Amino acid sequence: MPELPEVEILKRSLKKKIKFCKVAKIKIHNANLRYKVPQLINQNLKNHTVLNVSRISKYLIIDFNFSKKLLIHLGMTGTVHLVKKNNKKYTNASFYHSSSLPKKHNHIEIYFKNNIKMIYNDPRRFGYFKLFEKKYLLNNLIKNLGPDPFSSKFNYNYIKKFIQNKKIKIKILLMNQKFLGGLGNIYANEILYNCKLKPTKSVNLLTKKNIQNLIYQSRNTLKKAIKFGGSSIRDFKKTDGTSGNYQHNFNVYGKNNTNCPRYSCTGSIKKILISKRSSFYCPKCQT
Repeated sequence: MPELPEVEILKRSLKKKIKFCKVAKIKIHNANLRYKVPQLINQNLKNHTVLNVSRISKYLIIDFNFSKKLLIHLGMTGTVHLVKKNNKKYTNASFYHSSSLPKKHNHIEIYFKNNIKMIYNDPRRFGYFKLFEKKYLLNNLIKNLGPDPFSSKFNYNYIKKFIQNKKIKIKILLMNQKFLGGLGNIYANEILYNCKLKPTKSVNLLTKKNIQNLIYQSRNTLKKAIKFGGSSIRDFKKTDGTSGNYQHNFNVYGKNNTNCPRYSCTGSIKKILISKRSSFYCPKCQT
């Protein structure tokens, strides 16, 4: 599943390609995603212009004129492809996919009047499209999401208040979307390594210095991932056709039984399960 950096890269790429473009038509080949895609989506968005492309947590938001907003969640296997008319070359703009346009599972096609076609492909169909014509309806959907890691709301006082009287593992806290929007398993592992915190550490044992470092390392780790174009676990490609390569900079994720990369640490990376998710850490320098 794509995490915040991959969705951020997709957002930035789409913003360059489709901002200020007008929708010519929308074709729905299979409406049966996680939630059924409304057939009237073509009627509602035809001849409407994209004003902006933004991200909230792991959600993409496409803003149209007349206050209409299209929310896209990629689910587990959703990908976005951009195709130019009369050009066989296309760009796979999403995470977890092959380097060639799939022949199956192309569920939605959005045609723009500048001859660009945006294709949504999703083999497992856990992703979804939702159209909102009133801002408060969108706000109702996302109101339970925690702050973005880059938001000023993600600060010491917020964390201290959230973890008060809690005795949960720090890894579980980081992956709780009600606590922090956008993080998943990969970056939670990397952030905790950079903080020198064991993923099983109880949040009630965090010191002020731990919390301040958690804020810093969350932002720093994600910034680096965005800079490197996201993580290509299979074939994530940005809309310029290049692969994300942050996976080459992983310190612990997927590194079971390898030497800890931290200078002067002689430990080795260990894999454990936390809430049925793989967790990687160095028992020697993460405490």
